[in-house]
Order: sequence, then C-alpha cells, then structure tokens
Amino acid sequence: MEHKLEALEKNPIQVADRLFQTMEVLASSGPIGLMDLSGTLGLNKSTVHRILNSLIYMGYVKQNPETAKYSLTFKIWDLANQLLTQNDIVDIARPHLKELVAKCGETVHLVQVDGLKAVYIDKVESYTNSVRLVSKVGKSIPLYCSGVGKALLAEMSPADAKAIWDKSEIQKLTEHTITDYQALQERLSQVRKQGYALDDEENELGVRCIAACIKDYKGKPKYAFSISAPVNRMSDERISELAVAVLETQKKLEAEWN
Repeated sequence: MEHKLEALEKNPIQVADRLFQTMEVLASSGPIGLMDLSGTLGLNKSTVHRILNSLIYMGYVKQNPETAKYSLTFKIWDLANQLLTQNDIVDIARPHLKELVAKCGETVHLVQVDGLKAVYIDKVESYTNSVRLVSKVGKSIPLYCSGVGKALLAEMSPADAKAIWDKSEIQKLTEHTITDYQALQERLSQVRKQGYALDDEENELGVRCIAACIKDYKGKPKYAFSISAPVNRMSDERISELAVAVLETQKKLEAEWN
C-alpha cells in the first residue's frame, strides 16, 4: 500500500498500524463494505470487524444502517482543523497569498515539509479563470518532483537532500519527471542561484508551478509556496514575470514570520 512505501520506518506497533491503515483506506475510498475493506487491507473479516468496532467506539468511524457500509466521521476533520489552528504560518501567510493571487490571477498553495513529502496546509484559489486544480489541503506531494519540493530541498544540506532522495520511491510520474539524482542536483543548484524552483509538468502533465521556500529564523527550510497554472498560461516569459512577485512575497513572509 502507498502509505507503507511512504513510511521512513516500519511501524513497530501492529495494532496502531492496523488502526491507521483502516482509517487511511476509509479516507481514500469513502463508504465501503466489510468484504471490500478486508480485501483492500489484506486482513481477515473478523480482524477488520474488531478494528472497525474500536474506531466506532472512539467516534472515528460510523456504519450506515441501511447499506451496512463504513465511513469516517468528521472527528478526524476536527483534529485536522485543530492542528491547522495551531500553525501560525497559515494566519501570517494568508494575506500575502491572497495578495499574490490578486496580482497573478492564479491559484497559490502553501506547504509544510513532512518527511519525504510536502503537505498542503493552505490554498488560495483564483476565481478569475475557469480551470480548477485538484489539490486539497491535507494532501501530500513528493519533494523530488514538485516545485515546492525542490524549493525546500535546495535549502537543505546536501546530506539531508540525499537522504530524502534515497528513502523516496522515485517514480517517473510524467515524461518530464527527474529520476536521476545528478540531474536533480543540477536543478537544485539552479534553484539556489535564481531563488525559486519550477515544476515543469514533472508531477502532473499540463501543469507548471513556480515556487519559493520560506526559511525560519535559523535558516531552516520548513515551508514553501507556489503558483500553479495550466501550461498554456505559464510560458517561460510569464514565469519570469511571476518570479518577481514570488520573490517579493518570499521576502515579506520571511520578514514577518521571523
């Protein structure tokens, strides 16, 4: 399963591992029956039934009495919201991200580094165009093949960047995805020189992004933000224009946060 590939180390507590596996499947599948859930998890029905009963007791899962299917409750959403409310960077960044959206007319994302990936913690969508991006707050994206990821990796030590590469499951998601570490190093060197990173359809065909890192007061890369748009609105000329606004926003964010 995908979450197993993402984990840096195997969970030593099997019960906890199975509980969270079940919740992850429920989150991705939506309402699902016991048989299908058992098959997806690779566990027998009696084991999955016990897990579900525990999660129902704790208030994280509910069962539809008509369909007998199981689904997550909004308790997990409440936990996520509590986590976000504790993240000062979201409140600090939001006005600046809105200003950036008003300037460029494109969707802007804010991410936080989390292990081998970056997690979307805020999104300000542009409503001046008809194209909507599928990204959602709480979703994650690999560091090695994203604009925000390369912006973060470029500010890490070479050892830390290499460790993330070695532990990542490198996949050629598109024909443009970088799958050679030497090529990535060259790209990161370019990011350091120009101050911003690009995603040239490396994670998703048809979408280009320009991104910059937000470092904390110790100079450590923790957050990044990006402008994302379809390729027909992200020519090299426009990327150069947007870079000015991106670097200005980066400067404002680092000054205010730190």
